[in-house]
Amino acid sequence: MISSVSGAVLHREADAVVVDVGGVGLSVAVPPQIAGSCHVGDRIMLHTSLIVREDALSLYGFAEREELSVFALLLGVTGVGPKSALGVLSSLTVDQIADAVAADDDAPFRRVSGIGPKTAKLIVVQLAGKLPSHRPAAAAAGGGGGDVSAQVVVALTGLGWTERVAAEAVAGVAESAAPGDRASVQALLRLTLAVLGPARKEPVGG
Repeated sequence: MISSVSGAVLHREADAVVVDVGGVGLSVAVPPQIAGSCHVGDRIMLHTSLIVREDALSLYGFAEREELSVFALLLGVTGVGPKSALGVLSSLTVDQIADAVAADDDAPFRRVSGIGPKTAKLIVVQLAGKLPSHRPAAAAAGGGGGDVSAQVVVALTGLGWTERVAAEAVAGVAESAAPGDRASVQALLRLTLAVLGPARKEPVGG
């Protein structure tokens, strides 16, 4: 099992980074916030989970071990696969997840792209009692759509667009996007990238 990956960033996309580990480039799926905040050549350390399928081996990485623990718990929920679990952790913090579960509130999970009402309810039910609540739910509720847009702008500037271009694109997309997409960093980032075009590539060593 590969529990962590550490090395220089060789390449990055909207939701993945390639890390040089002993001369081998490992592709790791990550929340867009991580991909947007690092640059080619940066050293990075990720807590990882290796998902084994019949036709593929996939690595999922997170900045904090606590996020990895929640990722593992989400994988134990009926109907939640690794991509959906990554989507939850791309849209919600560990505290927000814990507070929603403690409050028996499935609304935050229904706003995550790819999570339907039934699965959202199962997340709340099956994670009950497994997640510590680190702060009052009211504090978690402070993060709104503006925070989501700001995170997407940060991710886009990290991928090479200017802050002005990124902010204008995000604002335009958010205005016409569905409420669920506006509330999800991952969904809003994907929609904005579809408008802007492919993420800008950086040369290795640049």
